This record gives sequence, C-alpha cells and structure tokens, in this order.
Amino acid sequence: MSSTTATLGGVPGLLSGEEIAATAAHLASLQIRSGQIPWFPGGHCDPWNHVEAAMALTVTGYAAEARAAYRWLAQNQLGDGSWFNYYLEHRVKDARLDTNVCAYVATGLYHYVLATNDLDFAVELWPSVERAIEFVLRWQLDDGTIRWSLDALGRPESYALLTGSASIFHSLCSAVALGERLDQARPSWELAAGRLGHAVAHHPGAFAPKNEFAMDWYYPIFSGALRGVPGEKRIEDGWERHVMDGYGVRCVSTNDWVTAAETAECVLALDALGQTSRALDLFSYTRRHRRDDGAYWTGISYPEELTFPGLETTSYTAAAIILAADALTSSSSASGLFRHDALPRPVDLAEPGCPLARLT
Repeated sequence: MSSTTATLGGVPGLLSGEEIAATAAHLASLQIRSGQIPWFPGGHCDPWNHVEAAMALTVTGYAAEARAAYRWLAQNQLGDGSWFNYYLEHRVKDARLDTNVCAYVATGLYHYVLATNDLDFAVELWPSVERAIEFVLRWQLDDGTIRWSLDALGRPESYALLTGSASIFHSLCSAVALGERLDQARPSWELAAGRLGHAVAHHPGAFAPKNEFAMDWYYPIFSGALRGVPGEKRIEDGWERHVMDGYGVRCVSTNDWVTAAETAECVLALDALGQTSRALDLFSYTRRHRRDDGAYWTGISYPEELTFPGLETTSYTAAAIILAADALTSSSSASGLFRHDALPRPVDLAEPGCPLARLT
C-alpha cells in the first residue's frame, strides 16, 4: 500500500481531517494484493461495495489503490459484461448476477474522473463500463424497470427492486456523462435512463414490495430520480418510520437496528435535497459506530446498544462515511456526484399511455 495524506479536511465539529485519514488508512489496509476490497479481513467482496470503497479511496488520496480496485473488476468481468455477486479472494462465493451490482462500475469510474481528471485511465476502463451497461440493459422490462438478477443457473428473476433500479438509474446517468467526457455518446443509454427514472419516481407499484427497508425509502432521492418537492415529501413521509432520532437510520423499519452505512447514504440524500442542517445532524449520529482505529461498526441494536452483526466492521461502512463527509464539505471535485451537480438531468420518459406522463 502506498502512503498518503487525507485530502478531506473534515466536517467541522463532527469529524476531523485526522479522523477521516485514519478511516481511509483502515479502508486501504483491507485491500488485498489482487486489488479486491473485501468487507473485512478474510471476508467476501461484492462488486457494488467494492466500487463504493474505491470511490472513498479516490477522494482520500489513495488513487493508486482505487485504480487497482477498478482493474480487478476489469480482470474479473465475465464475457457477457457481468460480475458474480460475491467473491472470496480468487473463488466465487455466490454466482448470482445482480444487475445493480454490475451497473455500479459506471458510477465509480465517473466519480474517479471527476476527482482526478485522469481520462487516460477512464479510456482504459471504458470497455468494461460499456459491456456492463449493455448487460444490464438487456434486462429492462416494458415498463422501464430492470430485472434485479439472474440466479446461479442464469435464470432471470421476474421482478424489479426499487433500490436496485434507482441505483441503476444513477449508474446509467453516470455512464452517459462519462461517455460524453470520452466522446462516446450513447443516446440509447440516455433513453433507457429516462424510462427507468420515470418508473422509479412515479410507479412504486412496479417494484417488489420492500417498504420496510430504509434504502427503498431514500434511494429514489439518493439516485436523483426524485428531486425537489416530491423528494422532500418522501423524506417527511418516511422519517419517523425509518429514523431513530439521536441514533441514525434503521436498516429495517421493524427493528431498532441502526446501520451506519444507511445513515451515511441518507445523509447524501438529504444533502441532495439541500437539507444541510438535517444532514449534519444525521451524520453526527454515526460517531456511535466509530472505533478508535477509524473503522466503523456495521450496526448497533437498541436499546441493548450491542454491535450487530457481532463485532463486524465493514469496508462499505467506512466508505459511506467518507463519501458523506466529502459531500457535506464539498472537499473534492467529485463531491457533487450524489447531489447530482455533476450529472445532466435526464429526460422523464413515460411509457406510451402512462397517466403520469409529464406535460411539456
């Protein structure tokens, strides 16, 4: 691992620059020789959280480690453009193909370009992004949603998930923006994003019901599909159900189990809505999860205040904290990606006959 100095100055009064540097160093220490970033030492890796970790490494000065992470993806990409769900070092742990997991490389690489302006590396990785997006779009349904996965035998699931489709929407927008930076226009991707974004924003019934999960609550906003007043209304409608004031965001609304990653992602959603004060308050709650070595407990169960699962700390949790800190302070040139400042607003493309088509 290369040495580095944190590039983020800290969130005043909440998290110092030195603390962010410690978290970044902890995150970098988890990366293995191949470039893969597991959840924890000896644990498995999934490509979505691997990309999130690479983004956090990028904005904290570990650009070489981030490039190694993206090259690991390129080297392990399947012929159809996909990746398996879970890897354990050099072995496949779960052979499911999750469309959202496969799409996220586009968000990560565009984030890397925004932070570093390293177009040469983007050119190197562009073929992987292109193959991944084409794989994902094979599974877009007539209503604009995208099947969430294929099982280990290659059989596609019949339904879409709101969180996954929302994340794919953001990845499609990132892929389009990245293509424009590389003079690789992809209008078909933009149209696909328009169809998917409309479904996420206006047709929640098109997705399998997972309302108890916090991510289904804030991801339409986090992804940029739902903005302004509709986004603010969604936050208000779900706040009491999903947030334990003073503690953070419940991973599942039926349990008082607060997870730091979901809390940090919700901070990004609030920041995207311009609710800065509320975002800072929510971010402050993540200190309960912080360890002295810069790692973060995945979750804490209340009222017992027991860490759960067990004594688990995870790379994706540390990464989410770093990305939230970056957005709150606008420290890096990639800090606006989840505020959607760095993405063109896609067209809202309703299916023919849709009663909710936006009038223009």
